[in-house]
Amino acid sequence: MADSWDTGAERPQDQWLPVCSLPRLTAAGIVAVRVAGVDLVLVVDGGVVAACERACPHEQADLACGRVVGGRLACPRHDASFSLVDGAISDGWPSRPLRLYPVRVERGEVFINAASLKPVRES
Repeated sequence: MADSWDTGAERPQDQWLPVCSLPRLTAAGIVAVRVAGVDLVLVVDGGVVAACERACPHEQADLACGRVVGGRLACPRHDASFSLVDGAISDGWPSRPLRLYPVRVERGEVFINAASLKPVRES
């Protein structure tokens, strides 16, 4: 199970918020965070840090319970995987890409720009 963290912060305009320490993320591999009311997953793979929506776009499974292998985040429910570079789903799965959010790592902390977050609304 992934580690979890809630910043409890409001969504300020164009402000980078610290959401997790890099050592904590590196130790866990996947950390669930809530930033400005939006549920996200932070992942690290081969030194690359990514942030994405927490719910799988295919069946809404909790991606915090998934696994990261070879630059991809695998869904724990159906084992489809998503690219940590562009969110593309593995071949053969009828789903939109995974939403990715900009991250920045400075001084051992992972930051997310709160202005980039918008609540995910299903149509």
